[in-house]
Amino acid sequence: MMNSIERGRIGAEVLLRFETTLQRSVSVSGVGLHYGVPVSIRILPAPPSTGIVFLRTDLDNFAVPASWRYIARVSYATSLMRQSVLISTTEHLLSALYSMGVDNAYVEIDNLEVPILDGSAEPWVALIEEAGLKSYRRRKRFMRIRRAVSVESGSKRITILPSDGFLLTCDVYFDHPWIGRQSLDLEVTPERYAREIAPARTFGFERELDQMRDMGLIRGASLDNAVCFGDSGPLNPGGLRFPDECCRHKALDLIGDLALIGLPLLGHVIAERAGHAMHTALVARIMSDPTLYEVLSFDRLATRVAHALVS
Repeated sequence: MMNSIERGRIGAEVLLRFETTLQRSVSVSGVGLHYGVPVSIRILPAPPSTGIVFLRTDLDNFAVPASWRYIARVSYATSLMRQSVLISTTEHLLSALYSMGVDNAYVEIDNLEVPILDGSAEPWVALIEEAGLKSYRRRKRFMRIRRAVSVESGSKRITILPSDGFLLTCDVYFDHPWIGRQSLDLEVTPERYAREIAPARTFGFERELDQMRDMGLIRGASLDNAVCFGDSGPLNPGGLRFPDECCRHKALDLIGDLALIGLPLLGHVIAERAGHAMHTALVARIMSDPTLYEVLSFDRLATRVAHALVS
């Protein structure tokens, strides 16, 4: 069997040129991180130009598109809502679908929160690889940023600059001896995402657990689905997956929030101590002004890049 990197090499041009969906449906069950509810998901193929659409099977398959138009709550997770129907904690699944090149899929879900699984996007990547990808003959469209856009609040800032690729620069700071300041720079491709971003888990601090539970959050949290930092380090028996796992997970979350734009993004995103609220504020800022971006087919993008190399 081919591993994910081999698949990525073989299918790279097809993934860029044409819209994709899954070859077959896949399913998984788990518990929601914040609401603690049991939940089952099935991800199915969808026609071209569908995008990613959640279907609440417990509510007669009520549809909630994974779109910036339906962003509802963005404190400790990103949630979508349409006509009072909620889909909570969407960012990990959307991050994996976006980064692995899935343009169209139906996501059947029987409760209000996407399962947290192991706290990372790695199980979602494994499911996508299990399902496989197929391409349509419809040309893929990209959103290319034309000029710099920034959103800031105090010491926090997120900026996106023009680029012909999808690049991330993430910088985080937490006042904890095991974290401190961490930075990450990479161009997001399916192979690099699967290897360097997807395994990074959500995290929190032992000193904040009671406060978060009092807020009605992390009812489903455990050391099986989150990294918890005590004063002397991570409490998880296996420790960290990366020395800078926190920064990598912030990049994972950022990708999942940017996926709500609905098209593959071409730009260099620079996030400085940003979180869900700032990520989605950037998305809203971009979508509020069509002069900030242009929508290109792969062929137009390839022509543009070729002209740039010649000149």
